[in-house]
Amino acid sequence: MQIDIIAPGRVKERYLRDAIDEYSKRLSRYCRLNIIEVADEKTPEHASEGVDRQIKAKEGERIAKHLRDNAFVVALAIDGKQLSSEELAAKVADWGLHGVSHLQFVIGGSIGLDDAILRRADFRLSFSKMTFPHQLMRVILLEQIYRAYKINAGEPYHK
Repeated sequence: MQIDIIAPGRVKERYLRDAIDEYSKRLSRYCRLNIIEVADEKTPEHASEGVDRQIKAKEGERIAKHLRDNAFVVALAIDGKQLSSEELAAKVADWGLHGVSHLQFVIGGSIGLDDAILRRADFRLSFSKMTFPHQLMRVILLEQIYRAYKINAGEPYHK
Protein backbone atom coordinates (compact mmCIF):
# COMPACT_ATOMS: atom_id res chain seq x y z
CA MET A 1 0.00 0.00 0.00
CA GLN A 2 1.11 3.55 -0.75
CA ILE A 3 0.73 5.92 2.20
CA ASP A 4 1.25 9.66 1.90
CA ILE A 5 1.41 12.06 4.81
CA ILE A 6 0.65 15.57 3.53
CA ALA A 7 1.28 18.49 5.87
CA PRO A 8 2.24 22.16 5.74
CA GLY A 9 5.60 23.33 7.01
CA ARG A 10 8.95 21.76 7.66
CA VAL A 11 9.82 19.95 10.87
CA LYS A 12 12.57 22.03 12.42
CA GLU A 13 13.23 20.22 15.68
CA ARG A 14 15.91 17.53 15.35
CA TYR A 15 14.30 15.15 17.85
CA LEU A 16 11.04 15.17 15.85
CA ARG A 17 12.90 14.62 12.55
CA ASP A 18 14.73 11.69 14.17
CA ALA A 19 11.42 10.15 15.31
CA ILE A 20 9.89 10.65 11.85
CA ASP A 21 12.93 9.00 10.26
CA GLU A 22 12.73 6.06 12.68
CA TYR A 23 9.05 5.35 12.05
CA SER A 24 9.53 5.86 8.31
CA LYS A 25 12.27 3.21 8.38
CA ARG A 26 10.10 0.83 10.42
CA LEU A 27 7.14 1.32 8.09
CA SER A 28 9.21 0.51 4.99
CA ARG A 29 8.62 -3.21 5.75
CA TYR A 30 4.85 -2.75 5.41
CA CYS A 31 4.13 0.03 2.91
CA ARG A 32 5.57 2.66 0.61
CA LEU A 33 5.63 5.87 2.62
CA ASN A 34 5.87 9.35 1.20
CA ILE A 35 5.94 12.48 3.36
CA ILE A 36 4.89 15.55 1.42
CA GLU A 37 5.58 18.95 2.95
CA VAL A 38 3.83 21.98 1.47
CA ALA A 39 4.70 25.56 2.29
CA ASP A 40 2.93 26.92 5.33
CA GLU A 41 1.67 30.44 5.88
CA LYS A 42 2.73 32.69 8.71
CA THR A 43 -0.18 33.15 11.08
CA PRO A 44 -0.20 36.54 12.81
CA GLU A 45 -1.08 36.71 16.50
CA HIS A 46 -4.76 37.51 17.08
CA ALA A 47 -5.63 37.16 13.39
CA SER A 48 -9.24 37.78 12.41
CA GLU A 49 -11.50 34.96 11.21
CA GLY A 50 -11.15 36.31 7.68
CA VAL A 51 -7.36 36.16 7.82
CA ASP A 52 -7.54 32.64 9.28
CA ARG A 53 -9.80 31.57 6.39
CA GLN A 54 -7.38 33.07 3.85
CA ILE A 55 -4.44 31.26 5.43
CA LYS A 56 -6.29 27.92 5.50
CA ALA A 57 -7.38 28.45 1.88
CA LYS A 58 -3.80 29.07 0.71
CA GLU A 59 -2.50 26.01 2.56
CA GLY A 60 -5.50 24.05 1.32
CA GLU A 61 -4.70 24.89 -2.31
CA ARG A 62 -1.16 23.62 -1.82
CA ILE A 63 -2.40 20.43 -0.17
CA ALA A 64 -5.06 19.86 -2.85
CA LYS A 65 -2.37 19.76 -5.56
CA HIS A 66 -1.09 16.53 -3.98
CA LEU A 67 -4.42 14.79 -3.46
CA ARG A 68 -4.99 11.99 -5.95
CA ASP A 69 -8.38 11.05 -7.36
CA ASN A 70 -7.66 7.36 -6.83
CA ALA A 71 -6.52 7.82 -3.22
CA PHE A 72 -8.54 7.40 -0.04
CA VAL A 73 -8.07 10.67 1.85
CA VAL A 74 -8.04 10.75 5.65
CA ALA A 75 -8.13 14.26 7.13
CA LEU A 76 -6.95 14.71 10.69
CA ALA A 77 -9.55 16.93 12.33
CA ILE A 78 -10.63 17.60 15.91
CA ASP A 79 -14.25 16.91 14.90
CA GLY A 80 -13.32 13.60 13.28
CA LYS A 81 -13.97 10.08 14.53
CA GLN A 82 -11.86 8.99 17.48
CA LEU A 83 -10.58 5.43 17.19
CA SER A 84 -8.59 3.12 19.41
CA SER A 85 -5.35 1.73 17.97
CA GLU A 86 -7.12 -1.56 17.31
CA GLU A 87 -9.97 0.23 15.52
CA LEU A 88 -7.50 2.17 13.34
CA ALA A 89 -5.73 -1.10 12.50
CA ALA A 90 -9.07 -2.64 11.53
CA LYS A 91 -9.90 0.40 9.34
CA VAL A 92 -6.55 0.19 7.54
CA ALA A 93 -7.07 -3.53 6.94
CA ASP A 94 -10.68 -2.98 5.82
CA TRP A 95 -9.74 -0.19 3.43
CA GLY A 96 -7.12 -2.49 1.88
CA LEU A 97 -9.64 -5.33 1.57
CA HIS A 98 -12.04 -2.99 -0.23
CA GLY A 99 -9.50 -2.05 -2.88
CA VAL A 100 -7.78 0.97 -1.36
CA SER A 101 -4.14 0.86 -2.43
CA HIS A 102 -3.31 4.51 -1.80
CA LEU A 103 -4.01 6.23 1.53
CA GLN A 104 -3.36 9.92 1.98
CA PHE A 105 -3.37 11.32 5.52
CA VAL A 106 -3.66 15.11 5.65
CA ILE A 107 -2.51 17.12 8.66
CA GLY A 108 -3.54 20.76 8.88
CA GLY A 109 -1.36 23.69 9.73
CA SER A 110 -1.38 25.58 13.01
CA ILE A 111 -4.99 26.73 12.53
CA GLY A 112 -6.36 23.58 10.94
CA LEU A 113 -7.55 22.45 7.52
CA ASP A 114 -9.45 24.36 4.89
CA ASP A 115 -13.12 23.36 4.49
CA ALA A 116 -12.45 22.27 0.87
CA ILE A 117 -9.95 19.68 2.11
CA LEU A 118 -12.34 18.49 4.80
CA ARG A 119 -15.08 18.08 2.19
CA ARG A 120 -12.73 16.13 -0.10
CA ALA A 121 -11.77 13.74 2.71
CA ASP A 122 -13.21 10.25 2.62
CA PHE A 123 -12.77 9.93 6.40
CA ARG A 124 -12.09 12.37 9.23
CA LEU A 125 -9.87 11.06 12.01
CA SER A 126 -9.40 12.68 15.40
CA PHE A 127 -6.64 11.70 17.78
CA SER A 128 -8.10 13.79 20.60
CA LYS A 129 -10.19 16.84 21.39
CA MET A 130 -6.87 18.42 22.33
CA THR A 131 -4.76 20.46 19.92
CA PHE A 132 -1.27 19.20 19.08
CA PRO A 133 1.55 20.98 17.25
CA HIS A 134 1.31 19.88 13.61
CA GLN A 135 4.98 18.83 13.59
CA LEU A 136 4.42 16.53 16.59
CA MET A 137 1.24 15.19 14.98
CA ARG A 138 3.36 13.71 12.19
CA VAL A 139 5.23 11.60 14.73
CA ILE A 140 2.03 10.54 16.49
CA LEU A 141 0.37 9.62 13.19
CA LEU A 142 3.38 7.65 11.94
CA GLU A 143 3.58 5.75 15.21
CA GLN A 144 -0.10 4.84 15.04
CA ILE A 145 0.18 3.71 11.41
CA TYR A 146 3.16 1.56 12.40
CA ARG A 147 1.19 0.19 15.36
CA ALA A 148 -1.73 -0.61 13.03
CA TYR A 149 0.51 -2.64 10.74
CA LYS A 150 2.02 -4.49 13.71
CA ILE A 151 -1.46 -5.28 15.08
CA ASN A 152 -2.65 -6.48 11.68
CA ALA A 153 0.43 -8.66 11.24
CA GLY A 154 -0.05 -10.17 14.70
CA GLU A 155 3.44 -9.06 15.66
CA PRO A 156 4.48 -7.97 19.14
CA TYR A 157 4.74 -4.24 19.76
CA HIS A 158 1.23 -3.12 20.59
CA LYS A 159 1.08 -3.96 24.30
